[in-house]
Amino acid sequence: MEKYLRSWRQDALNRSQHDAAVYIGDKLYALTNSDSDAFWLAQVHFSNNNFTRALALLSRQNLIARSSSCRYLAANCYIKQNQFDQALSILGDQNPTDLIRSHNSRRKIQHLNGQSHVTLRNGKHTGTQEDRDKEEGNHVRFEAAMCYLRGLCFAKQNAFDRARDCYKDAVRIDVQCFEAFDQLMKNSLMSPTEELEFLESLDFDSISCPDPTMAQEAAHFTKMLYTTRLSKYSAPALLTDATETLSTHYNLSQNSDILLSRAEALYTQCRFAEALELTSSILTTSQAAELNSPTGAGTTAYTHLGHAPAIYPLHLACLYETGATNALFLLSHMLADHAPEEPYTYLAIGVYYLAVAKIAEARRFFSKASLLDPHSAPAWIGFAHTFAAEGEHDQAIAAYSTAARLFQGSHLPQLFLGMQHLALNNMGLAHDYLWAAYSMSTGAVPSATPALPPNPTDSGAGGDPLVLNELGVVFYHQNNLSAAVEMFQQALDLAASLHSEPAAWVATRANMGHALRRLGRLQEALEEFQECLRIGAGGTSLGYSPFLGGGAGGAATASSAAGVGGYEDRGLIGSLHTSRGIILMELGRTGDAVTALHEAVRVLGAGGGGDVAGGAGVAGTLLNRALELWSMEGREREQQQIIEGSSVRSSSSRSAQRSREHAKGRERRGGDESNRRRIRRAGYAEEWTRDTVSPSATPEVADVETVEERVEQDLDRKAESLLGRVLGRVGPGSRQRRAQQQQRPVSPAVMDDDEDGNEPRLRSTRRERTQRSQSRQQ
Repeated sequence: MEKYLRSWRQDALNRSQHDAAVYIGDKLYALTNSDSDAFWLAQVHFSNNNFTRALALLSRQNLIARSSSCRYLAANCYIKQNQFDQALSILGDQNPTDLIRSHNSRRKIQHLNGQSHVTLRNGKHTGTQEDRDKEEGNHVRFEAAMCYLRGLCFAKQNAFDRARDCYKDAVRIDVQCFEAFDQLMKNSLMSPTEELEFLESLDFDSISCPDPTMAQEAAHFTKMLYTTRLSKYSAPALLTDATETLSTHYNLSQNSDILLSRAEALYTQCRFAEALELTSSILTTSQAAELNSPTGAGTTAYTHLGHAPAIYPLHLACLYETGATNALFLLSHMLADHAPEEPYTYLAIGVYYLAVAKIAEARRFFSKASLLDPHSAPAWIGFAHTFAAEGEHDQAIAAYSTAARLFQGSHLPQLFLGMQHLALNNMGLAHDYLWAAYSMSTGAVPSATPALPPNPTDSGAGGDPLVLNELGVVFYHQNNLSAAVEMFQQALDLAASLHSEPAAWVATRANMGHALRRLGRLQEALEEFQECLRIGAGGTSLGYSPFLGGGAGGAATASSAAGVGGYEDRGLIGSLHTSRGIILMELGRTGDAVTALHEAVRVLGAGGGGDVAGGAGVAGTLLNRALELWSMEGREREQQQIIEGSSVRSSSSRSAQRSREHAKGRERRGGDESNRRRIRRAGYAEEWTRDTVSPSATPEVADVETVEERVEQDLDRKAESLLGRVLGRVGPGSRQRRAQQQQRPVSPAVMDDDEDGNEPRLRSTRRERTQRSQSRQQ
C-alpha cells in the first residue's frame, strides 16, 4: 500500500495536480509517520505556494532539527515570505567549510556508488554502505544548498561580502550547485580575473555520473558550461573555445544560453548589429512561434515572451546602440501588456524613453525596475545615466556609487564614476577610478602610485578598450601628452585584438590625433584624422563616442562614452573636418584648410542644435579666419608679382625713352611728309587715349600726350597766321599771282620757309585740314 500511495502522489505531483498530491501525501504520512514522507508532503505544499502550511508541517516532531533536507525547506519557506532573520536563525551564520576539504574521499565514495555488487576484502557486501554513501551525498548537497540560501539572506540585507563568501562555499562544497554560481556571475560579485581563478579552483572531478566511464567527460562538459557564464572581458580565447566546443561537439549551437553568451561577447566588442541579430534569433525561436494563435493575431504578442529574463537587458541595449527606436517602442508596449509585473518590462520602457531623449520619464521607469529587482545592474546603470544625460553630475555620482557597491566585481560603475569626475575636472579622482576600472577588467595589480599599465596585447589578457581611452583623456588634460598617445594607441591595439568594429573607435583615433597635434607631430595627426574620415565614410554606426574635443583650437571637452549626452555621428564627423582644417592651417596649407573648414560648416550646420550647432559656430569662425589669411596671402603674391613686373617694365621704359628721343631727333630732321604722318598718328593716338587711358596712366603715355599736344598747338598757330596773310593779300592782281603759282611746282606737303623768309605756299587751305583734324579728334 505504501508503494502504491507514493507512486500515486508522485504521479499527481508530476501532472501539477497539487490538491490530489496533498490529499494522497497526507494519507501516506499518516500511515508511515516517516520523516521522508513528511518532507515530501511539505514539498507539495511549497510547490503550491502554501508556505505557512509547509512550515507548520515541518515544525511537528522537530523535523527541522533532525533532517538537513527539512531544515533547508523551512529556511526556503521563510525566504519566500521575506523573513530573512528567521531564515538565518534556522540556517545559522557559519558555513560548513569542513566539507570543502573532503573532495578526495567523496570522489572515492562516488566511484563506489557507480559500481554494483562490489565485494570488499572482509567479504562483506557493500549494499548497506551504498545506502549510507547516498545519504551522505544528499546531506552534502543540502548543506551546499543551505549555503546558497544563507548567501541570499545576506544579499537581501546588503551584506554583499558575506553573500559572496557563502555562494563561493556553496559551489566549493557541491560544484553542481549552479544557483550559487549563477548568483556570483549575474551580480558581478567577483572581478573577471577572480572569476577565472575561482573556476580553476573548483573540483569538477567530484561530479557523480550514473555511468562511471562518462564521469570525466561530464566534468569537462560542466566546466565548459560554467566557462560560458564568465565575464566576457577575461580570457576571450578561453571563452571562444568553450563556446565553439559546445556548439559543434555537443550540438548546442542553437541553444539560447550559448547564443546569449556569443551575443554578450559581440556586444563587448562593439559589434552591436551582430549581437542584435543573435538576440533577435533567440526571441523568435520556433518554441515561441508555437504559442502564436492560428490567425496570427498573437504573433507580435508572444514572439518576445517565454524566454529567460537575462536575454532582455542585452537585447534592449543592442536596440539602443543601433538606434532602433521603433522596435523599442513596439517591444515596450508588448511587454507592458503581457508582462506588467516583470522588472525587464519597466527596463524596456526606460530604455525607449532614454533613446528618444525623454530623460525624466526614463528615470521614473528605471527607478521602478530597480525597485522590483534591487539587484538589477542594468536598471541601476540606466538610472544613473539619466542624471549624467542632464549634466547632474552629483546625482549621477551618487547613483553610480550605489551601483559600484551592489556590483563589486563590475568595472563599469568605476568607469562611469571616473568619467563623471573627468567632466567635473577632478583629474586626480578620475585617474583613481579609471585605474580601478582597468584593474578590474584586466586583473592588473593595483599600486599606491598608479603608473602606465602594461600593454594588454602582450599578455593576451582581456580588458575594456574604453577604459584605456578615458585614461588617455585624463593624461591629455594633465598635459602628459606622450602618456595620452600611449593610452590611445593601446586602446586601439586592444580593440583590434578583440576584433572590435573599427567605426566604434573613431573617437579614440581622433583623440590620438589631437594629442599628436599638440606634440607638434602634425603630419601624423593629419593622417589620423584622415583615417577617421575614411572609416566614418563607410556609413556604419560609430557606437561609442568618447570624443576629446574638436574644433575649438584644441579645447578638450570629453563627452560620455556610454552613449549618453555625447556627440552624434554628424557632430563627430564635422568636428573631424574642423580638426583637419586646424592642422592644415598650421602646416601652411591655407587653401586646403578653407576646403576642410567649409565642409565642417556644411556638415555641422545641418545638425540642428545642441553641441553640433556650437561646433558649426566654431568652424565658421575658423573658416572666416582662414579666408582672411588666404586673401592676405593672395595680395602678397600679387604684390610680389607687381614688383617683379615693375622691374621688367622699368628697364623696358628706359629703352623706350631712349628710342623716343632718337625718333624726335629724326623728326626734327625729317621732311614734310614725315611730319604729316606724325600729326595724323598723333591725332589717332589722342583719340584712342581719350577713350581708354585712365587718369592713372603710365608715365610713358603721359609724355606722348604732352608732345602731341605741343606739336598740334604749334601747327594750329602757324596755320592761322598763314591763313590771315593769304586773306589779306587777296585783291585785283590775285588771278595773275594764282596763275603764276599754278605754273610753279609745289610740294604736296607743307614746305619750309625759303631763303628770303617768305611764308610757304599751300596747295589747299590750312583751315580745311585743321577742321578735318579736329573732327577726327572729336
